[in-house]
Amino acid sequence: MSLSARQRVLAVAGITLAGLLAGAVPAATAQSVAAAPDIPVANVKQHLADLQSIASANGGNGGNRAHGRAGYKASIDFVKAKLDAAGYTTRIEQFTSSGSTGYNLIADWPGGDTNQVLMAGSHLDSVTSGPGINDNGSGSAAILETALAVARTGYQPTKHLRFAWWGAEELGLVGSKYYVNNLPSTERAKISGYLNFDMIGSPNPGYFVYDDDPTIEKNFKDYFAGIGVPTEIETEGDGRSDHASFKNVGIPVGGLFTGASRTKTSAQVQKWGGTATAFDRCYHSSCDTTTNINDTALDRNSDAIAHAIWNLSSGTTTPPTGTVFENTSDVSIPDNGAVVTSSVNVTGITGNAPSDLAVGVDIIHTWRGDLVVDLIAPDGTVYNLKPYSSSDSADNVQTTYTVNASAEVANGSWSLRVQDRATYDTGYINSFKLTFP
Repeated sequence: MSLSARQRVLAVAGITLAGLLAGAVPAATAQSVAAAPDIPVANVKQHLADLQSIASANGGNGGNRAHGRAGYKASIDFVKAKLDAAGYTTRIEQFTSSGSTGYNLIADWPGGDTNQVLMAGSHLDSVTSGPGINDNGSGSAAILETALAVARTGYQPTKHLRFAWWGAEELGLVGSKYYVNNLPSTERAKISGYLNFDMIGSPNPGYFVYDDDPTIEKNFKDYFAGIGVPTEIETEGDGRSDHASFKNVGIPVGGLFTGASRTKTSAQVQKWGGTATAFDRCYHSSCDTTTNINDTALDRNSDAIAHAIWNLSSGTTTPPTGTVFENTSDVSIPDNGAVVTSSVNVTGITGNAPSDLAVGVDIIHTWRGDLVVDLIAPDGTVYNLKPYSSSDSADNVQTTYTVNASAEVANGSWSLRVQDRATYDTGYINSFKLTFP
């Protein structure tokens, strides 16, 4: 997990964030779900032992698997060989960061609806100071073994399955950003969900679930509830791992985490056991070796990954339907200036607006945290979509919000109101639309 100076935080007040790019398919609803297999933790640990051996053979002081180092390329080759032998279609993406060549590994399981893609990913690189077995051999090994379980069982899901191992995450999510930024918008729209696994075997573990797409979140929470393990919402690493690259373009995301350098509270010790010390005392250190893994946490999280992948890939998705009112005229947003609006005139809709009004927002801006975004109903009622957040350093606001507007008469002029409340960054409203079921 990379340590960013500015953590990306997207807080939404008073509404549910659907987490979708405008026009993209929503998160899956499980139907006719096949039972997920148990993921043998011994197999996951063997992958970790192999990654440790690769690190030890590359570099001094215990070695590493960092971007631009021989240990990283050897890690990519190791995972690729396993997947090729299991029948996956694999490809390696190359990019450049800090003057060195980086690599992403993308693996597709043949079959399934390629217009509905469920992805699972982990970063495979370590920091230069250690072998990176918990961060993030743990996530990488778990999704590798889950992918191999798909092949062993001959699983044929409704959706298309894609697994990914990212490079240069520790340098600022470089590999996953490269993948997403080079993915055509038509291909982005086919991704029904991205699941991220970064540090899932911390030696003093907590059980954290990403608070993002509600369907993905529920799948993980249901699994842990079923085995009697309480969970908490993940806050330590929000925006610091590869899910942010997908979330920033409106793709639904979710994931698991067992904690990094933050100290486990006494209440969390009561809940999960362990000690009131760091979740991972070897975070980004040379001691992040195979001895730095909690087997129980690794086992539980590996099984939770399989549970979610089987559930979410077995369902179907339905594109948004209904009557669309859209304004595609550009509206410039002044830097640290006055509010601006983009409006649509809704006509021909009987009665009130729905409780799940889809509000499609496409704002191009170089620092979206500067922006406050509101939906204004015909009677002047304000629905806040996005508050100001100085730490939200990503570009653009491109997503679909779901608003309970059932108290409003549908017909009339609805507006998207935007204000830039800080200096130095600029942008414009590219489009605004409302979709009535």
